[in-house]
Amino acid sequence: MAHRGPVLVVNAGSTSAKLSVVDDLGGVAWSHETGAGDDAMTAALADAGARRALDGVVAVGHRIVHGGDRFVAPVVVDDPVLAELDALGDLAPLHNAAGLAGIRTARARLPGVPHVACFDTAFHATMPDAARAFGGPYEWLTAGLRRYGFHGFSHAYAAGRAAHMLRRDEVDLRLVTCHLGGGCSLAAIDGGRSVDTTMGFTPVDGLVMGTRAGSVDAGLLVHLLRHGTTVDALSDLLERRSGLLGLSGVSGDLREVLAARDAGDERAGLAVDVFVHRLVAGIGAMAAVLGGVDAIVFTGGIGEHCAEVRTRAAAACSWLGTTLDDDANRSVAGDADVSAPAARVRVLVVTAREDLAIAAAARRALAST
Repeated sequence: MAHRGPVLVVNAGSTSAKLSVVDDLGGVAWSHETGAGDDAMTAALADAGARRALDGVVAVGHRIVHGGDRFVAPVVVDDPVLAELDALGDLAPLHNAAGLAGIRTARARLPGVPHVACFDTAFHATMPDAARAFGGPYEWLTAGLRRYGFHGFSHAYAAGRAAHMLRRDEVDLRLVTCHLGGGCSLAAIDGGRSVDTTMGFTPVDGLVMGTRAGSVDAGLLVHLLRHGTTVDALSDLLERRSGLLGLSGVSGDLREVLAARDAGDERAGLAVDVFVHRLVAGIGAMAAVLGGVDAIVFTGGIGEHCAEVRTRAAAACSWLGTTLDDDANRSVAGDADVSAPAARVRVLVVTAREDLAIAAAARRALAST
């Protein structure tokens, strides 16, 4: 069938791009991370071609962050679809622009295979209106001004992998998945379906992140605008100069913030405490939406590699039934259950594999055409 064979996955972000060739069994035949921009992408694809890594590729799957109301499933890209995607640029200007540039560059390099746009927001399309709607006027909801959620591929993969690790059917599980990296979000997943998440209309909402503020009182933003802050300056502040960086004054990288805290930096210590506090509050909210939880799953750079964050979160959520095996938690490498044997709620660590989820989504799109 046409959708059998290796898929090139292009995950183009605002500061870097990750490319990989994924075979039918989930093996990665080639992978490369490069800087952002057309020139870097063009050079990476040329190198892949020279290495014959693109031989036999049957499709290219592209991660697009925001699909709006229009795109709730992967779609094969043609010129009209590309024009529609351009029109969504304001919803996630940094992220969508990078994804669309990746599509154009890869289409020029591989014009003879289908290119599939795969949307981070699509996984959360199953959220009920009660979770989607803001508390503003009803017209917001009908105009598409609502909560969409992001990191969908990461949450979907983590949920599926957790079911496999627990040897249970995903439809029987209530999971809180924690994607913690430069960007951070949680999802409440009931029976494999997203029913709530912490990010909203844009990827700025929700948890405290590396440089993004997360949830902020809208009245504070109005206050800043009334007192001389411009819209562009406010956008830059919320996206690039807040979060761990803004609180600590040190870095948006949690590893560097932890090192500064351990060296006696009080602002760095506050940044870590705020990060953990908001994480714990979010986990509690997601568990409440689910009416209970079977497992909490950590993924992403912080989720996979920061034992302290997992320890503090599990301790604060002990009322749910989380207890860690301290040795397992400290020494984790790869996918692992780091719970104590008798823990009622399991705590899992899952290596983020958005590339596998994007490749699978591209194959589904081709199979349905």
